[in-house]
Amino acid sequence: MLATPADRPLDLAIRNVEKSFGPVHVLRGMSIDIPDGQFVTLLGPSGCGKTTLLRIIAGFELPDRGEVHLGGVDLLALPAHKRPVNTVFQSYALFPHLRCEDNVAFGLKSRRLPSADIVRRVREAMETMRITDLARRFPHELSGGQRQRVALARALVNEPEVLLLDEPMSALDAKLRKEVQGELKRIQRKYQITFILVTHDQDEAIAVSDRILIMQEGRIAQDGTPEEVYERPVSRFVAEFMGSANLLTARCQGRPEAECGFGPLHLPAPAPWSDGHIAIRPEDIEVREVQPAVNGVHGRIAERLFRGDHWELQVAVAGDVRLRVIAEPDQHHSEGQEVWLELPPDDLLVLRD
Repeated sequence: MLATPADRPLDLAIRNVEKSFGPVHVLRGMSIDIPDGQFVTLLGPSGCGKTTLLRIIAGFELPDRGEVHLGGVDLLALPAHKRPVNTVFQSYALFPHLRCEDNVAFGLKSRRLPSADIVRRVREAMETMRITDLARRFPHELSGGQRQRVALARALVNEPEVLLLDEPMSALDAKLRKEVQGELKRIQRKYQITFILVTHDQDEAIAVSDRILIMQEGRIAQDGTPEEVYERPVSRFVAEFMGSANLLTARCQGRPEAECGFGPLHLPAPAPWSDGHIAIRPEDIEVREVQPAVNGVHGRIAERLFRGDHWELQVAVAGDVRLRVIAEPDQHHSEGQEVWLELPPDDLLVLRD
């Protein structure tokens, strides 16, 4: 445990952290404050610096400059094994020669805790992860989801102040990934410790996070709740990375109206630029049989795909512009059909670039 006054929250403060590998700048003046007990996700494409930042917090890398404090204590002054931080890796990193219960107990035995305490804490951790029936199995006898639960139990049994998760669900199939996401959120709420997850999976980030930090080229592109970063992206990069978005090139002359390639669109407020982009999510576009009173766009269905719980339509409008539209599964459309689309003003997102 970290030696801090009992009434001091164990907030994580990252200040002006920079890291380069040769000529490549991986982190560029990164500054983040993470309150104690928050579930934060570092989300971004490969090479954006999210895993490097995680490794710096864990103590596996040192920054070129900057500071990292936990509850006011300088983490950079501590070696990795003395930091109150545990990491669950993408590969799970279980010891193949040890049974599950011994994998979970490994850190406690290394600290030479009393045997009775080790037995109790291992049992509690395995009960929390619902793997008590796997205690005597070896890692090679487990499924991917079971191995991940063992890795989580091994991390939690050490009672870390911060749990770091480096894409721990990337090897799981879609159904199992959703189950484990629910488990992660349940565990984080139970233990009330800080979780920091690294992933490039937008759905995963939205499902588990209190807060998402979207990273782009070593910087924070947007910081907010899942609802904020999805519903109110600030840039083209965020709009496209956080799910699917229709990006529209537009001109705006100081009025709440944008001129696009297929005609004018009313906006909720004037754009801060004369030439830029607006976006709208596919699920926010409505398919109409007649021309809407506001923001109606005429087009032809060029392609349709049935996705089970919805239809995905590609609608060709003026010029070479295509709009992706999500329609209800009970709506019946056909390729080549002419339709009207309604782009509600309140659902148009004015981006900064």
